[in-house]
Amino acid sequence: FGGFSRCLYPVQKFQSDTERKLAIILERESQKWFKPALGQFQIFYKSGVDQKEYQPDFVAESSDAIHLLEPKRESEMNAPDVLAKRDAAVQWCKHASQHALSCGGKLWSYALIPHDAIAENVTLKALTCRFECTPA
Repeated sequence: FGGFSRCLYPVQKFQSDTERKLAIILERESQKWFKPALGQFQIFYKSGVDQKEYQPDFVAESSDAIHLLEPKRESEMNAPDVLAKRDAAVQWCKHASQHALSCGGKLWSYALIPHDAIAENVTLKALTCRFECTPA
């Protein structure tokens, strides 16, 4: 898909229609957004005995924060790997926020969003307020 003006890349691939709908929301409401490549954030989580790298599906900048966004099928929301990725991303955002605030930057947040909550008429603010995950 192409034709984006706020995306950092001119063309994007989506793994699902839910991702496409989220991109429409981000294109309408974020300052900038993109789908990161593996290795771009270096977020690692434990999966059994392995240490795996996690790549969030979307990154979007709003006027007050930078958001890592992960749309996920409702039935997968409590899967062990999904929760491990969530916990790793929340900690990463905590450290990134501490650093950013010390340099005059924006807070970082992570939102794990069930697929059935994403619709083209929903706002980015509503999604992040409702589904933002905070450190334990």
